[in-house]
Amino acid sequence: MGLIKAALGAISGTLADQWREFFYCDSINENVLAVKGQKRTSSRSSNTKGSDNIISNGSVIAVNEGQCMMIVDQGKVVEFSAEPGEFTWDSSTESSIFYGNLGENILNTFKQVGRRITFGGDTGKDQRVYYFNTKEIIGNKYGTPSPVPFRVVDTNIGLDMDVAIRCHGEYSYKIVDPMLFYVNVCGNVSEPYTRDRIDSTLKSELLTALQPAFAKISEQGIRYSALPGHTTEIANALNEVLSKQWAELRGIEIASFGVSSVKASEEDEQIIKDLQRAAVMRNPGMGAAYSMTATADAMKAAASNTSAGPMMAFAGMNMAQNAGGTTAADLYQMQAAQQAQAAPKAPAQNEWTCECGAKNTGKFCTNCGKAKPAAEGEWVCECGTRNTGKFCTECGKAKPGKVEYKCSKCGWAPEDPSAPPKFCPNCGKPFGEEDIVK
Repeated sequence: MGLIKAALGAISGTLADQWREFFYCDSINENVLAVKGQKRTSSRSSNTKGSDNIISNGSVIAVNEGQCMMIVDQGKVVEFSAEPGEFTWDSSTESSIFYGNLGENILNTFKQVGRRITFGGDTGKDQRVYYFNTKEIIGNKYGTPSPVPFRVVDTNIGLDMDVAIRCHGEYSYKIVDPMLFYVNVCGNVSEPYTRDRIDSTLKSELLTALQPAFAKISEQGIRYSALPGHTTEIANALNEVLSKQWAELRGIEIASFGVSSVKASEEDEQIIKDLQRAAVMRNPGMGAAYSMTATADAMKAAASNTSAGPMMAFAGMNMAQNAGGTTAADLYQMQAAQQAQAAPKAPAQNEWTCECGAKNTGKFCTNCGKAKPAAEGEWVCECGTRNTGKFCTECGKAKPGKVEYKCSKCGWAPEDPSAPPKFCPNCGKPFGEEDIVK
């Protein structure tokens, strides 16, 4: 009897599974990360007696935007598609007479009947379609339960200290590798896998990773008060720290990281303010201005003091100034001296730089002894004088080289232009420097 029941169950089940199925998934809401695909049937459909978790060859699977489809056969991922549209599975081990070669499919159908009889008429197989939510999962709130160390570096005032900060805000994440998420997180689930099953773990690991992530941010010279303006850098730093726990293990990455507020302890903030104020006073001009402001305030207080008398108040103010040792005028003088010292010095007259790098003003280098190189258009006379004109300014000798003369008044030129007479024979003008043409 049992054998006959198994044979009848195998035959009816195999025939019922010949229909091609259509799998779909409604829009996945933000609380669901993975869900099993649904087989569409209706009152007009004859495919109402097919076996669960069996996908016939040639079945169609619809994939929407923001979704990723995965086919699991006997617990193993065999197909994967993240492209929106229609996907046809044409490599299923469950053949259908309605898809492919009819004769071959009829033969495979009889083989399936024989195989199912060995399992008591059951399929002996498990095939499923899973959909994964690849949209950004938003609205994950976080807050540091205890202060997180943050290194504050300010090279302008020589500050390098660790402060304890508290911050809170929201972050979002998304599934970037559904296969890893299936293998290591959700597995072969039959019910929707919701975010509340993993959010607490992710939040705990995120808060643990904040400290090394903040260390990377502080190395870039970013102040803790400026963190809300550098959320992209924080998200990148967190992904770098959490890469092994999230990306490589679960296929999840942080999409965005928002900081609502950052607050350091009052003690640490006061220390930073005091150091900044002290650094400002390093500038003598700022110190003088502060001193004059304090003096003006003291004079106002003295003028309004009627109990002890204005004279006593001004006397006390003078004593305080004398005790300080430095007046505003002294500070302004110090500032002027510093500015003069910091001002770029003008190069000395006739200064030149030798090939060895030494700066000189004489004719020879004081470091290596090389002679001063001739400037463009400069020439040295036999007497040693450097000139730029056509005649030596010391002895009057003409510049070496061929010199030609031509009367600048009438234009007469001698037969030998380099040896003119003392006077022009045409107009009587004496030849001079103005008559040199070359």
